[in-house]
Amino acid sequence: MQSFLQLVAHDLYSKIGNDLSRTVLVFPNKRANLFFNEYLAGESDHPIWSPAAMSISDLFQKMCMQKVGDPIRLVCELYKVFREETQSQETLDDFYFWGELLISDFDDVDKNMVNADKLFTNLQDLKNLMDDYDFLDKEQEEAIKQFFQNFSIERRTELKEKFISLWDKLGTIYHHYRKNLTELGIAYEGMLYRNVIEQLDTDRLKYDKYIFVGFNVLNKVEKELFIKLKNADKAMFYWDYDLFYTQQIKRHEAGEFIQKNLKDFPNELPESYFDSLRQPKKIRYISASTENAQARFLPEWIRNTFSGNYEEKENAVVLCNEALLLPVLHSIPQVVKNVNITMGFPLAQTPVYSFINAAMELQTNGYRSDTGRFTYEAVSAILKHPYTRQLSVQAESLEWELTKTNRFYPFPSELKKDDFLANLFTPRSGIKDLCNYLTELIKDISVLYRQENEYKDIFNQLYRESLFQSFTKINRIYSLIESGELEVRTDTLKRLITKVLTASNIPFHGEPAIGMQVMGVLETRNLDFRNLVMLSLNEGQLPKSGGESSFIPYNLRKAFGMTTIEHKNAVYAYYFYRLIQRAENITLLYNTSSNGLNRGEWSRFMLQFLVEGPHEITMEYLEAGQSPQNITDIQIEKTPEVLARLHHTYDSSNPRSLILSPSALNAYLDCRLRFYYRYVARLKAPEEVSAGIDSALFGTIFHRSAQLAYTDLTANGRMVQKDDLEKLLRNDVKLQGYVDRAFKEELFKVPLDEKPEYNGVQLINSKVIVSYLKQLLRNDLQYAPFEMIAMESDVEEKIKIQTTQGPLTIRLGGTIDRIDSKEDTLRIVDYKTGGSPKTPANIEQLFTPAETRPNYIFQTFLYASIMSRQQSLKVAPALLYIHRAASESYSPVIEMGEPRKTKIPVNNFAFFEDEFQERLKTLLEEIYDEKESFTQTEDTKKCSFCDFKSICKRG
Repeated sequence: MQSFLQLVAHDLYSKIGNDLSRTVLVFPNKRANLFFNEYLAGESDHPIWSPAAMSISDLFQKMCMQKVGDPIRLVCELYKVFREETQSQETLDDFYFWGELLISDFDDVDKNMVNADKLFTNLQDLKNLMDDYDFLDKEQEEAIKQFFQNFSIERRTELKEKFISLWDKLGTIYHHYRKNLTELGIAYEGMLYRNVIEQLDTDRLKYDKYIFVGFNVLNKVEKELFIKLKNADKAMFYWDYDLFYTQQIKRHEAGEFIQKNLKDFPNELPESYFDSLRQPKKIRYISASTENAQARFLPEWIRNTFSGNYEEKENAVVLCNEALLLPVLHSIPQVVKNVNITMGFPLAQTPVYSFINAAMELQTNGYRSDTGRFTYEAVSAILKHPYTRQLSVQAESLEWELTKTNRFYPFPSELKKDDFLANLFTPRSGIKDLCNYLTELIKDISVLYRQENEYKDIFNQLYRESLFQSFTKINRIYSLIESGELEVRTDTLKRLITKVLTASNIPFHGEPAIGMQVMGVLETRNLDFRNLVMLSLNEGQLPKSGGESSFIPYNLRKAFGMTTIEHKNAVYAYYFYRLIQRAENITLLYNTSSNGLNRGEWSRFMLQFLVEGPHEITMEYLEAGQSPQNITDIQIEKTPEVLARLHHTYDSSNPRSLILSPSALNAYLDCRLRFYYRYVARLKAPEEVSAGIDSALFGTIFHRSAQLAYTDLTANGRMVQKDDLEKLLRNDVKLQGYVDRAFKEELFKVPLDEKPEYNGVQLINSKVIVSYLKQLLRNDLQYAPFEMIAMESDVEEKIKIQTTQGPLTIRLGGTIDRIDSKEDTLRIVDYKTGGSPKTPANIEQLFTPAETRPNYIFQTFLYASIMSRQQSLKVAPALLYIHRAASESYSPVIEMGEPRKTKIPVNNFAFFEDEFQERLKTLLEEIYDEKESFTQTEDTKKCSFCDFKSICKRG
């Protein structure tokens, strides 16, 4: 296989000879020159005066005294003109991002040498163009007529009015802007190109010959340059194409521009060199279920490809989706000795990018200047970052402390545990201060990479370069701010920095002409490979989806010969066909999954080539070599070690023994394995901070609010009177005060004299709890007077059971929400802020694992059982469902009985105590029975909110 650049090198050497010092090669991009020089060197056994080489962009810049301006400064200069011409009060913040759009339009106008006055004339005059001007051909006239059919002058909406008023000013803004930039000695690229052409003197050019190699679509400026150099006999043209899409198939989009170029600028190479696509080829189309699956296919492709006698540089991996770079690099096997990566590593995938974003978020959305506090989310995000952990030994403990104490809005003073954290958590105001802040942090991070042998570590070099680029770009923005060119809000600066960094790539260093090539589609221009694999060849990736946004409507762009979506599609079609025309082994992969912008469709070019191509194509698909994971049942046997741990934990003779609570017994009845994880293995879910309030925390805050209210009510005695309840019900401020204090203690964990910072959801929850507290008081108003015995009271008792290892005494107990008494009855009251009342058929049902088992009643009965033996009054267990207590007929008394039969109120627990005690002992002995394993529940509905579901994998 002879590549295009080999053909060019041979032809150029044969025509000019050894001395190419007075020639310059112009390529669409710089990479082609590196391969060209290697081929040129092979043409002679003697030293050669090599030609100069540059990209077309470099050529224009060398021909002009002006310099291409910094993109940010260009927008700022345009903003000054915009304000002056329109008298608009719009801020730079609002203008900035569509100012970039306007410069893009101006750039296209200049590169296509459009008459700006005619383009930007007002719409009424533009409508008369067909009558007043004869420079439009039939196709252009039709395009403009179509524009006016879609844009009715007679029926102007407000949006159209604004568009027309802006359009009227665009011509003036365009000329004024160019004038200002000229005075400053800078230009946007299109302006620079146009200036070069308008002032070009071919007699004063530096080189004798300009060799244009491998171009395709030409804008008007480039075409004008070609014409002038051709007329001056200073140009040679080398076009790369194939007869298949230029002659064999008429009006093929891949050959649309090449055919025009061949006619205007004849090729130096004969037509016989360009009939490669019909030569024998092995072509495979492979579908994959995911993007990463394509990357994982590479080892197999390399194993099959490298088995031949091919040089590594004859193989290329082309990424239509450049986000696949990292998985591709991780998939390349060691059999590949050399890899050349032509695409840069995205700065957005480096740690410094995520750190800068976290730092900006901390200083903008993460800091509330009105209260002088940071938000937990922003603080936690940056404390968890690897850079923060490396630079501060206090970061991890600080993050844990904030999590444990629910510090949603910490003060800066709480966070400054060392010098680095002091700098990190010092609030910054203003855009200059924010830029300084970021550069200071980058300097701090750079210390991490000052190590011995740092240049031998590829990641060390990569991250050092990412720091340098980030520092340079932010410093550049700072210099624009300091000079007064850039005056924006902090949020706009944040978006601007993010955009600049996201667009940045870190180049890989290496020998470009050696090794297997990993490249994006644009880097393939002019290059040929024997073995080719293209990944993500999906519609939307090739060609890229979506048109460019523009102020200039499509029909006018088309009428004035500007760039349109058809140009882009034709260019990508050329890239595709040109890349495969000389390849011998072609493997094209696409992703079949639909997500985001990817619709799971293969590229139109694949379908087109399948239909019209001269080759047989094999269709294959990738199938994952993995079978679904079998989830095995988990069963924990009661080994001697497990039993010993169980005995030691709850044996009352152990001074540090724990109390077996109703929650633990409920856990066992619901799921034995859950009981083992939580109460035997002592596993806990990691602590988290959430600004939201789950049902458990909601209940805790309500319980504490009720305790505070009744503590005040019984301050002068233990009796609760109706008058006191009525008086408190009328005092909304006091009730809110109880709830606020409960929030401080249970959620915010702040001192009582510190004002809590509620967010919207927390504020709603606060109001709901106040309403529940009122409902509790109203309910008690019907029951009063009564005596409050205790609130949030811890109770326990010892119980002896028989085990296979002998008798064991364990401690049972927990915290009772409330104990009150009236006449001869002691009430055990359990508050419930959620759920629905249930009626057990009998005591047995409380001990029988089932979805409908009333576990709340089990808990209350257990407390009633304990209290029955600790005093002489009748014991009445009660469940008070606060959210259901508004009805006048509501009663918290627990009832028992079979469905559709008369229910028995449990006003005296003595009638049920013996049976309850007997079944309780049986349950406890089962827990300690070595023959009874800890197994998973069969009721997977209980798994939804289990802390251990990721271990168990049952639900």
